[in-house]
Amino acid sequence: MGEKQKDSTSETVKKKSVRPALIVSEKTVSEYSVSLGHLLVGLADESIAAALVCPAGCDVESVVSPSVEVIRHPAFELPVLWCQNRKMLIERLEKFKPTVLHCLCESKAALTRRLAHQLDLPYVLTVTSLPKRWGWFSVSPSSCAKIIVPAGSIAVNLARVYPRFSERIEQINMGTFVGEESVCFSEVGRLASMVTAFPLRNSGEFENLFGAVSHLAIEGYEFMLVVIGGGRAERQLRKLLAALGLSQIVTIVPRLAPWRSVVAAGDIFIQPVAGTAFNPLLLEAMSVGAAVAACRGGVDDLIIDGKTAVVFDPDDELSIYGSLQRLFDRREWARQLAKGAQEYLRQNHTVSKMISATRQAYRNAEQWYSR
Repeated sequence: MGEKQKDSTSETVKKKSVRPALIVSEKTVSEYSVSLGHLLVGLADESIAAALVCPAGCDVESVVSPSVEVIRHPAFELPVLWCQNRKMLIERLEKFKPTVLHCLCESKAALTRRLAHQLDLPYVLTVTSLPKRWGWFSVSPSSCAKIIVPAGSIAVNLARVYPRFSERIEQINMGTFVGEESVCFSEVGRLASMVTAFPLRNSGEFENLFGAVSHLAIEGYEFMLVVIGGGRAERQLRKLLAALGLSQIVTIVPRLAPWRSVVAAGDIFIQPVAGTAFNPLLLEAMSVGAAVAACRGGVDDLIIDGKTAVVFDPDDELSIYGSLQRLFDRREWARQLAKGAQEYLRQNHTVSKMISATRQAYRNAEQWYSR
């Protein structure tokens, strides 16, 4: 009798429509807006109703489709109203009737865990960066069915920090739409351009790059470099550019949207420092066909020397100079490198595969929780 009842419950889960509630932070919306938009549109295309729980100040108009129910939390910014805010969130979710929760940012892991327990639902957790310390975020052994990562390097490190959850870790690559043509040196006679994007936290992280760029300019190469980002080191970086005589060649601009158009304006995309999180701008730069010059280390799964990028040592100014010089001097090779990266993305980072795998993760979470 018990086995029949269990089988019946499993069949009910299989037949019931998937209704995910996605929980995001401001960081998710600002840094992973392209991937989030692809996911929401993909779910809508498959007639899957979804809700998006996001902070009140987030601008999500560009990423949500009309079919997505947006739930703002907290509804009131006053800390004394936290209890009322939580009650309102629970009521909105109960009205939506989700079958699974999906936390897309580690900072929302604790909130998602509490919501899963209160609503008696399973959840999946997306982790986009390398573990920083022990006790990094909260995971429920009874409610967290899957931990989704966008890169193998994150999966390996996560399994070391959370060995008891290693079997629940699943890699689902972020998807993108790959351009038909490569933007790398595609217009004869146009001034060559390079783009780099990284938080301006420490001026020392850019000294070797700017030194290499200075050498290129002294050697007579004509180009411009756009640095996308902001942070406490911006003032020092502007002083460094002035000292190197690069103020007319290098421009620092804040993060701009849409990102795809920004990176498509560059022939070369540079990742100057090893990142501790998956870099969506690197993914988009490869997708439009920019040649990539990058350093290894951190979350570097997309960086394959000679196949998707040319690799340099970030601590060696001459190494950076040599890599960039190689791209300028061998432009047809640089275009082939860019096209190789595009082909790699076509094979491993399609939006359709991301949607299919995520949908299946939702379904598996429901079945796992019903056992």
